Parts: sequence; C-alpha cells; structure tokens
Amino acid sequence: MQESPADKPVYTLWQMVLYMLRLGALGFGGPVALVGYMHRDLVETRQWVTEADYKEGLALAQLAPGPLAAQLGIYMGYVHYRVAGATLAGIAFVLPSFLMVVALGWAYVRFGGLPWMQAVFYGVGAAVIGIIAMSAKKLTAKSIGKDKLLWAIYLLLAAVTVVTESEIAWLFIAAGVLVWLMRAPPAWLRQRGLPAVAMLPEGPAMLAALDLSQLGQIGLFFAKAGAFVFGSGLAIVPFLYGGVVTEHHWLTDKQFVDAVAVAMITPGPVVITVGFIGYLIAGLPGAMVAALATFIPCYLFTVLPAPYFKKYGKLPGVLAFVDGITAAAIGAITGSVIVIAKRSIIDVPTALIALVTIALFWKFKKLQEPVVVAASALLGLLIYPLLHS
Repeated sequence: MQESPADKPVYTLWQMVLYMLRLGALGFGGPVALVGYMHRDLVETRQWVTEADYKEGLALAQLAPGPLAAQLGIYMGYVHYRVAGATLAGIAFVLPSFLMVVALGWAYVRFGGLPWMQAVFYGVGAAVIGIIAMSAKKLTAKSIGKDKLLWAIYLLLAAVTVVTESEIAWLFIAAGVLVWLMRAPPAWLRQRGLPAVAMLPEGPAMLAALDLSQLGQIGLFFAKAGAFVFGSGLAIVPFLYGGVVTEHHWLTDKQFVDAVAVAMITPGPVVITVGFIGYLIAGLPGAMVAALATFIPCYLFTVLPAPYFKKYGKLPGVLAFVDGITAAAIGAITGSVIVIAKRSIIDVPTALIALVTIALFWKFKKLQEPVVVAASALLGLLIYPLLHS
C-alpha cells in the first residue's frame, strides 16, 4: 500500500522545483488562478500534498502580509522538504516571471514604450477573468461544501471584497476565531495585550525617515510593500502607486499603468510587477533590489511560523480556525474575480472572450491555460486596433 503524502513524500525535491518553475513560467491568471492550479495539480492530480496541508498553507498565506500565491508556493515546498524546499520552491516560482519582466523592462526603455501591450492585455485580461472564475468555482466546491457557517463567512467576505475592492486582514482572523469558538471552544479564555502588533503601523514611518541612496530607498520602499501590505496580487497596486508615483515620483502615471499591464500579461505572481518598476527606476540593479526586498519578507513570514502550523495544525481548535480562515480567503478570492472583471470586461468582445473561456474550461477539463491565453492575446492584437483606431 502506498504511503500517503502526509507520511512520506511521493515526489523528490527537484520534482517540486521543476513544477514551480513550470507554474512560474506558464501560470497565467494572477493569485486566484495560481492557488487554484496548485490545488488541482499538487492535491488532486499528483497527490503530493494533502488537502489539510494545502488548507494550512492557504490559511498561513492569507494571515501573513505579502503576495498570496508566492507564499502558498513557498509553503508547498516546506511541507515535506522544510527550509530547503521552501527556499528552492519560492525561487523557482518567482524566477521565470522576474526574467520576463526584466526583458520587457529593457524593451520598454530601449524602444520608448510598448504600444502592443494594450492590445495584448485587452484580450488576455478578458480570458484571465474566465480562468480565475473557474479556479474560484473549484476552490469553493472543494473547501466550502454544504457547511452553512462556512458559506456565511464565504459570502460575507466575497461581498466585502467587491464593495471595498480590497482584502481586510482582520476579517480573516475574525472568521477563524468565530469558527474556532463555535466548533472547538477552549475550556477557558485569557485576554492578552499585543503591544508589539500595535506598534507595527509605526514601523514603516520610522524607516521612511532614514536618508538613503536611490537603491537603498528602492529596497526600503519595496520591503515595506512586502512586509506591511495584506492582500493578494492587485491589492498591492494602490500601495505601489502611492509610493512610486505620488511620493517618490519615480514613474509617471502612464509608466505605472504599463507596469501593471506587464504583470497581468506575464505568467507567475502579479506582484512581480515590482521587477519591471525597479528596472524602469534604476535598471537591472533596481529590478533585483525591488524583487528581493518584496519577496524576502513574505518568505520569512511563511517559513518562520510554518513549524508551528505543522506541529499544532491537527488540534481541533486549530483545524476549526484554519477552516474559518480558508472560507474567508476563498470568499475574498471569489470577490476579487468580480473586482478584476470590472477592469477587464469593458465591452462586448471582452465579455465574449471571458464567457468563451469559461465555456471551454467547463467542457474540456484538461485544456491548458497557456493555449487559451495565447489565443486571447492574438484576438486582442486583431480586435483592439479595429476598435481604437
């Protein structure tokens, strides 16, 4: 009888690294789609990781600041191969898209902008909506089921995300605490102050007062983005805009919008746009500093608490807490589909591309996402010039 993934890994570390490289190179759709791909590939298809480990990773990634998909990928590497697995999986996941955005940054600077990018994004952005909608559907069916309490949390977080167009960190924690208290209440409760947490908001303000060189300022700003911004993918964009355009005047409005478009038309984590932004500010050194500064905090926020999640993750109270956070996370992910759709579905052709994408993935379960993304990019290149000539 084959041992389960929980007892002994049924894959090698290098198989996980190669999977993360492939996901980073071909995984379109942003955080919603990427967390869905990991569940489909690692839990359902290959059975390398158990459902419980996946839920623990998703809960931890949602609790900690930083990019959701990258943190989940780091945790997937940690499950069986600990720090070495987390480190290599994280690098493998981020590296392909980083190299792509640096290459696009070079082309952007060399040729004075990328006019074709709007046309490509016109088609790809619409197809991505279909992809992430199907990913959200699968996650909902798998994790929420028919549980009324989890459905209530799920719907509430979906609605809040749609209304506020952001993810509110304390609601995830509140959801976990609610399910914990209702399903596995402790014998007694004690309230403790959290002075260290209360001081966190002052951290960025103190750091910002330091006088640094440009690379130092880039590193400091993007470290704040990775360490103090909750939410996945596009949730970091308003913070980046405020610092890059408004505060430091490193980029113009148009350059920033182009940077976000680059992140959306390249595979891997959306937050890799920091590499493109860093390149526009200070060339290759700027790209490397921005990317490292953004991802090192999220790596530490995943690896440092991970042993405690593994050690205490099977306790009834912890399981209930994780269930609550998972329901909240998937609700927020579903709500983000609507938020992103409002920006990408702008006319009849984009609506049709999104609907056809959903229909294709509904009908053909093994259809590969890059094929649909490539086809939608070609459609964008054909249709966009006709509508905007």
